Amino acid sequence: MFRRLQLLILAAILVFAAFSTGEPFLFYLVYLGVLVVGGSYLLTRLGLADLEAGYAVNQLSGHVGDRIRVTYTLRNTSRIAKPWLEIHNPTSLPAGLPGRAIALGGRTERSWLIRTPLTRRGHFRIEPLQIRTGDPFGFFESSASVGSGINVTVYPRLEPVPLWRLPASNLDGSHAMRERTLQSTPLATTVRPWAPGDAFNRIHWKSTARHGDIQVKEFDLEQTADAWVMLDLERSVQRGTGDESTVEVAVRAAAAVADKALVENRAVGMTVNAHRLAQLQPDRGGRQHLKVMQLLAAVEGDGAIPLSEALVGSLARIRRGMTAIVITASLSREWVKPLSTLRSRGVACVVISLDIPAFERHEQELAGERAGTSAEAPAPRPAGQKATDGTPTAQQWRALRHALAEFDIAVYPVGPTTPLAKALAS
Repeated sequence: MFRRLQLLILAAILVFAAFSTGEPFLFYLVYLGVLVVGGSYLLTRLGLADLEAGYAVNQLSGHVGDRIRVTYTLRNTSRIAKPWLEIHNPTSLPAGLPGRAIALGGRTERSWLIRTPLTRRGHFRIEPLQIRTGDPFGFFESSASVGSGINVTVYPRLEPVPLWRLPASNLDGSHAMRERTLQSTPLATTVRPWAPGDAFNRIHWKSTARHGDIQVKEFDLEQTADAWVMLDLERSVQRGTGDESTVEVAVRAAAAVADKALVENRAVGMTVNAHRLAQLQPDRGGRQHLKVMQLLAAVEGDGAIPLSEALVGSLARIRRGMTAIVITASLSREWVKPLSTLRSRGVACVVISLDIPAFERHEQELAGERAGTSAEAPAPRPAGQKATDGTPTAQQWRALRHALAEFDIAVYPVGPTTPLAKALAS
């Protein structure tokens, strides 16, 4: 706007001087200015005329580490060339979508492909395509918005944990559940008359012969196959930043454990202690996998409820025969007692405890490297060596492990750089 004002003032002075003095050279400059400005305006106005544009995204969701492909297409349907077009797609994706400046001849088409990595979980937005053009002198500018924005969901990275096994639950004196399931399980409990939509492989032929009409089997949920994942994201206990923070490591661990259980055809339920206490009822299959990943994609380490209170609130939902998996960075021992009460109810318990001393040492090393004093940073702890320092954090962490060992609860320590497959196999 300021540049246009300067141009207008200069043009007014030039026209006034030309008509005041009558100099031919000044009139020549006036005619040249009118030609340049008028041509620039006309070029800008026609720059987006008869132009077709669009973009297509190959997927609207993916895991961290995947790449999404965005295909752009521009088509000039007129005979007039487009000498300069700037194409840009605003987005909140961490890696972004690079723009491009191209020229299109008459009746030509250009297409190109952009592969952008998904580097952080969450919900992101790709805004409508922005196309801009102008004149070579920068006097005028024209822009247009094409298409509509889309949302992209990035799920946490799935790390394989082939050696991870859930412990067996004690089912002495267990009873059948009241609800039935549409999935085939080893627990066939009763029969009922056939109804439209029932699969023929569920027909119980002996009962059919005895009753004289078609009878089909009904199933109970397999109690030993259920798992309940308790993910603790209380704000006050988190450490680190970025991909190697306790929040991201805990979310990856929850995603890996839930995915492994669902692949084994187990029913998985989940409680996430984040900004609010979110809970998923146990279920199997791909739909439950999608629910778990969508929940883990949006959570942050901003929980305000202590783990002990979250466990108490989930006790009523964890039934006999399940396996409770607690993933936490908390060093408090207040949640050990509520967790131990589950064992007396026939619920197996496993704790994936984030190695807070290791996270603090790793954060100090990164801070030393950023400050250029990495030589003064403490040497990293060798693989397999336990923390022996006398810091309060290390003492609290060892006390927590001892408290869990008193109730015979298995603990899997996970560090910031330790692969989950290795940590959950130890």
